[in-house]
Amino acid sequence: MTSLNSHGVRFAFGTLTVLPVRVTRWDRETARTGMLCAPLAGLVVGVLAAAAGCLSLLLGSGPLMAAIASAAVPAVLTRGLHLDGLADTADGLGSGKPADQALRIMKQSDIGPFGVITLLFVLLAQVAAGQQLYARGWADGAVATAVAAVTARLALTLASRRGVPAARPEGLGAAVAGTVPVRGAVAAGAVVVAGCAGAGALLGGYGAVRCAGAAVLGLAVALLLLRRCVRRFGGVTGDVFGALAETAATAVLVVLTFG
Repeated sequence: MTSLNSHGVRFAFGTLTVLPVRVTRWDRETARTGMLCAPLAGLVVGVLAAAAGCLSLLLGSGPLMAAIASAAVPAVLTRGLHLDGLADTADGLGSGKPADQALRIMKQSDIGPFGVITLLFVLLAQVAAGQQLYARGWADGAVATAVAAVTARLALTLASRRGVPAARPEGLGAAVAGTVPVRGAVAAGAVVVAGCAGAGALLGGYGAVRCAGAAVLGLAVALLLLRRCVRRFGGVTGDVFGALAETAATAVLVVLTFG
């Protein structure tokens, strides 16, 4: 069991980040453990992104540059794959083509107009929300950044639960689709939301409620997108996973700007 857990953690970090982790097993059992560990990878990404934002503030850059730094780190640590997946998914959904043709559009290396527009507005929303949060104080910006990153990877755990099919017989979607037991997904969700509440409590006031609520709402938006993609494409793909992560993270940041 210890060995499996070790391989699962390697799977999570090796597939969801560019950190120097070697994936030595690529089977369904390892994928299940890896996707259950996805929020852990998100926590590391979130802490590094928050550190970049806080360092930017410390050096006197102001909240806007801090927000840009925090948005840039996750993109770098994923080689931009989640953003690329968001753009490809937008092109597939916006194409109006049958599922097989939409999937072919998503596999193309170029980005269409739907993808460009979606990337533009998502990144603007992330930076604008981050700027507002860092303007409240370094702690608000840092906690929001970490909560968004963890929630984004939890969305991938939930998308890997049993009952969610893969749209293709190959790729990351096929490797992880349906691997996570529903109970495991629910347990992971409860742990992450509780952790977000704990992080929010550090801010005082209603911070715990705000962060937990933002995580829940971010997941809800991501799950709505997941439902749409499953109906539209017949299942999930690696691109869809990227879109879910970016959607959840953006929703969390936007929600936290209110109140």
